[in-house]
Amino acid sequence: MTHQRTISGIQPTGNLHLGNYLGAIRRWVQMQHEGECLFFLADLHAITVHNEPATLANNIREMAAALVACGIDPDKAVLFRQRDVAAHAELCWLLNGTARIGWLNRMTQFKEKSGKNREGASIGLYAYPVLQAADVLLYQATHVPVGEDQKQHLELARDIATKFNTDFGVELFTLPEPVIGGPAARVMSLRDGTAKMSKSDPSDMSRINLTDDAETIMSKVRKAKTDPEPLSDTIEGLEGRPEARNLVGIYAAMTDATPAEVLAQFGGQGFGSFKPALGELLASKLGPIAERLRELKANPAELDAILAKGAEKARTLAAPTLAAAYKAMGL
Repeated sequence: MTHQRTISGIQPTGNLHLGNYLGAIRRWVQMQHEGECLFFLADLHAITVHNEPATLANNIREMAAALVACGIDPDKAVLFRQRDVAAHAELCWLLNGTARIGWLNRMTQFKEKSGKNREGASIGLYAYPVLQAADVLLYQATHVPVGEDQKQHLELARDIATKFNTDFGVELFTLPEPVIGGPAARVMSLRDGTAKMSKSDPSDMSRINLTDDAETIMSKVRKAKTDPEPLSDTIEGLEGRPEARNLVGIYAAMTDATPAEVLAQFGGQGFGSFKPALGELLASKLGPIAERLRELKANPAELDAILAKGAEKARTLAAPTLAAAYKAMGL
């Protein structure tokens, strides 16, 4: 069986919420027990748009702490900051000679992110899919967890790998496969069941932050938008009830149950009964994460040691591929 190596880049966005946890992080925690995994804080990607330096530095630390608190085990997975492994930037520059403008022009994410201000967007925002390719190809990764919006970028990485191998007559880069889907949950706002839970929502009541204490969690769940009808006994009974569907989905995801199983337990009950049960569940599950976050914030040296250890491992893994790329190009 071919050795499986999975890599994931995580944007350092600062304080995380329940949607991040159920949407991706819980899956990453599971993956580290299934094969070799590398997780990196994509700080070089973050600078493709302007950031306040102090805010960016804090967000990087917050994200690293959150990943560890949520269960990423530095003894099982490799966790590091992208900028601490210079090979990412080096290989990106080498691959810029292989990538083609026509390929980048087809990337829909740049069109969406630049909007009408295409000429005012940074070169980094335009070319960052090449850096993404370097992130993956550098480690001979076989699999990359991606959402549908990033699948096009992974296809670009495969195109770059294939062209480089062909142009220089080598079999250097592994063609990575996407990992799409899995048990990730789509968590919606507590104030609007048709909108995703988001850090950008101006109302803090719209989301459960990983740093929220039990009292805050209970209050947010108690005040979450719902309708006057009791919970139905069937999934079909949630049609047209986005807020009810969202709360049931959250309960199901947190207990590794199906929505149908949740409704079998709570069907016929009103939200006056269901909301306290959900709040208590969230408080009990997220409490240890919040406590670990507080410990890491109080002891930044521990977090720095974890990231330094991960970076050392990553540099060791990356070195042979980077050296082989230079050699193949005659450099």
